[in-house]
Amino acid sequence: MNIEVQEKNGRKYYYLAGNIRYGKGKWKKVRIYLGKGVIKKKQLEELANEKGKEFIKKLSEARKNTDPLIALISESHVNELDKIKKKFKKEKSKLLYPQYKNYYEHFVSLFTYNTNAIEGSTVTLRETAMILFDKIVPEGKSIKEINEVQNHKDAFDFMLNYKGDLNKPFILKAHKILTHNILWKHAGVFRDVQVYVRGAEFMPATPGNIESEFKKMMLWYRRNKKKYHAVVVAAHMHHVFESIHPFLDGNGRTGRLVLNFILRKNGFPMIDIKYADRSKYYAALGEGNKGNLKPLADLIIKYITEYEVPI
Repeated sequence: MNIEVQEKNGRKYYYLAGNIRYGKGKWKKVRIYLGKGVIKKKQLEELANEKGKEFIKKLSEARKNTDPLIALISESHVNELDKIKKKFKKEKSKLLYPQYKNYYEHFVSLFTYNTNAIEGSTVTLRETAMILFDKIVPEGKSIKEINEVQNHKDAFDFMLNYKGDLNKPFILKAHKILTHNILWKHAGVFRDVQVYVRGAEFMPATPGNIESEFKKMMLWYRRNKKKYHAVVVAAHMHHVFESIHPFLDGNGRTGRLVLNFILRKNGFPMIDIKYADRSKYYAALGEGNKGNLKPLADLIIKYITEYEVPI
């Protein structure tokens, strides 16, 4: 911010002013009136200091009005999420290994069950835990469903141990692990055929546009991962990833891993979108296709505020 001087009819008017960018080559001027006439430099600085908080508030409001993503999360939610983040960090630091192991097995069983159930798996929560930790294969389940369970845990473990930032190689590797012995040559590579999403009105990217759309998504991430709140970044990236639908299959499970990767990297609890909430989840993604990410952000916030597992 700076002090701006305007002259009208031979008289000087002073403002505290600043610019905000709200698009490519688009700027909006924000001003707060300080006074008029002859005002000494020291007095102007004092007036600017007095109006500083008011100016920052006005600047913040202007940003929200020009950028819907900034306004996606209310100030009260931001404050609540900050408290959760601090509490989560403190709880996590106090965990003993036996507690962590217990929580880990609990969460990975739930997350694996729910994310697969959303995609149509018939493996129950109890059967999921049996496959993962007792190495017992339940009767009546296909090899594909068994592989989906084990593969998801392997991909989840890969995500937990990955030290880098979100990028294309990470996403391709996560998908390859998720679809190992299921999609074969299509595991970990972008699809070369058109796919459709059952029950959805939108059309995923054509095979010829996947690479360019994916690059746009990753460019947005690199440019905005620090600009917006982590929940906004997670919601935006998840929605865009699902709208591109870059793989032949496994897009939902990969996308939910990406969502959790962003939350975890920013110090927030990971979330497990419940199979019982699949209608709300699909509706939120549908609203995202209309340009409204608030339902998806609200759903993520809801799960974060209800977290139980500090991993």
